[in-house]
Amino acid sequence: MTMGTMTFGGKGGFEKLGATDVEGATRQIDLCVDHGVNLVDTADMYSAGVSEEIVGQATKNHRDDLFLATKCRFPMGEGPNDGGASRQHIVKSVEDSLRRLDVSHIDLYQLHGWDGVTPLEETLEALDTLVSKGKIRYIGCSNYSAWHVMKALGVSEREHYERFVSQQIHYTLQAREAENELVPVSVDQGLGILVWSPIAGGLLSGKFRRGQDDPETSRHLGEWSEPPVHDRERLYDIIEVAAEVADAHGVSVAQVANAWLLRKPGVTSLVVGARTEEQLADNLAAAELALTDDEVARLDDVSATPLLYPYWHQQNTITDRLSPADATLLG
Repeated sequence: MTMGTMTFGGKGGFEKLGATDVEGATRQIDLCVDHGVNLVDTADMYSAGVSEEIVGQATKNHRDDLFLATKCRFPMGEGPNDGGASRQHIVKSVEDSLRRLDVSHIDLYQLHGWDGVTPLEETLEALDTLVSKGKIRYIGCSNYSAWHVMKALGVSEREHYERFVSQQIHYTLQAREAENELVPVSVDQGLGILVWSPIAGGLLSGKFRRGQDDPETSRHLGEWSEPPVHDRERLYDIIEVAAEVADAHGVSVAQVANAWLLRKPGVTSLVVGARTEEQLADNLAAAELALTDDEVARLDDVSATPLLYPYWHQQNTITDRLSPADATLLG
């Protein structure tokens, strides 16, 4: 498990997700360390830098026990160079993050999204230089498509730059699109997978049920955009099966959703956050939940989506010669 910190700060619109202060964040970090967590993930744009500042203060007692990960890409100002993946923005973002986190280096520095305008050679050269200077240790990406990932890895190999070691993606029982290409490319290229919002922004918390009013503290399903809900009845079907499994184990629906993900090929860690310590403890407990093969199969079946082309054709024609990456989807 990875500690996610989008709920830290509560500034600039992020108050809708949470407003954990330094004191609360310190308690949550202590709880995570007690559960064996050693990676804390944040981003410069979370509460306009306040999340990073809180992480820096809340992790002071555990600096030797924790890896810190942060990200850049989204605008941090109104100027033309205040966003994107240019050398200018990356270098400034790293310096700003180091100051806010109050550290001498960042363990994992991730590009928070694709930049289709800046040449990859410029982006990756800047990251490579920052690694050489000791400002960052490893690099990763987030919210890339598979061809974005492969193009970046190709440029890194050609130019002898540092390569991505991980990608942070959205992948849940409710949204399994990552299985088409992002999971296979990770397995094939040896990238770790960090999953953001593994209970789909609360949709898989167990609070949403067919025929019941949505929780007052939540966004209405009709307004949900990350992830979008294209089929509400399918969502309720998934929740009902997950609830049956949860009842059998005496745990929450959220724990079942998380434990299902931890069984999936290529998944390295789940980035979990929470408004309260109770929610965080519940999410962390999923690491100890052992689902049976039958329970995983039931969850697979109720959440399955039709194979896209060319995967349905491949399933019909080439399953005699699958690589380990191919097998994550077709096996």
